[in-house]
Amino acid sequence: MRRIETVEELKALYGMPVEASIIKVRPSLTLAYRRMIEASPFVALATAGPEGLDCSPRGDAAQVVHVEDERTILMPDWRGNNRVDSLANIVRDPRVALMFLVPGSNTAMRVNGRAIVAVESALVERFEMDGRHPRSVIVITIEEVHCQCARALIRSDLWNPDKFADLKQLPTVGQMMVEIKQGFDGAAYDREWPGRAAGTMW
Repeated sequence: MRRIETVEELKALYGMPVEASIIKVRPSLTLAYRRMIEASPFVALATAGPEGLDCSPRGDAAQVVHVEDERTILMPDWRGNNRVDSLANIVRDPRVALMFLVPGSNTAMRVNGRAIVAVESALVERFEMDGRHPRSVIVITIEEVHCQCARALIRSDLWNPDKFADLKQLPTVGQMMVEIKQGFDGAAYDREWPGRAAGTMW
């Protein structure tokens, strides 16, 4: 298999980037970039650590992050599976990358920066849902932010309900677990999941 082995070869193959792809990268939020990020209820958070890479989905009832200022965004860490993969990575390597999606929009937003895991009470208590608070808040300092070319979302037709998968044709989490662990009660897991999720969302 012939492969590219140098950046020079890669640039020769693809050519020069268009002007917009260069000038759109900013070291802090513009007003328009802020509006897009504040409209996003979902982000993929990528981190790196000694064990390797991690990419974690994050979502919230409204905006998934709070914009503190043009260089700082705050992400409450709501309840999950307690693996803390992303948080453990951040504690050891602060570099993070985020991709925000806005339902219905083909424009994604990307942020690269550095993060800390904050547990200061005054900060944690700013985020409340159903009387509960996150255990920590991920504080992200933006190093670069830009909008993402829409072609990927256009090609995938991601927001078209006519293209949504037939869930009956997809394996459930319980069924996936049965393939992994002999004797796992996948039917019980799937049956109990909706109630468990509703009671532990925040």
